[in-house]
Amino acid sequence: MKVLTIKEPWASLIIEGYKKYEFRSWKTNYRGKILIHAGMTIEKDMLKRFKDYKFTCNPGYIIGEATLVDCILVDEKFNEELKKIDPVVYGRNNHTCAYAWKLENVIKYNHLVPVKGKLGLWNYEK
Repeated sequence: MKVLTIKEPWASLIIEGYKKYEFRSWKTNYRGKILIHAGMTIEKDMLKRFKDYKFTCNPGYIIGEATLVDCILVDEKFNEELKKIDPVVYGRNNHTCAYAWKLENVIKYNHLVPVKGKLGLWNYEK
């Protein structure tokens, strides 16, 4: 199974349905189910930004899954559309020239799986 490690609070924002795109400097041709792993790093300065959002950070765990359906090179127009969707989630950075990995069918796990993360899109063997 493919896994993507994402820093917190971003991983939890995906699992709770607030964030539909994950941004990377590289594209992938992979499409299909991926596990969402909350990395050990928590961007603590971002926790204040999302104080009105309902989520809990769970660093070091696979917290759910999603379907990766597209990988879009972000241009200025798409970057502005993202800010309109949710300026708190998408307004922090200019995502132009990054790749937006579009995630759908997000499922939050009730039973978290402790796992050490890795860089890139990696494989998890149970």
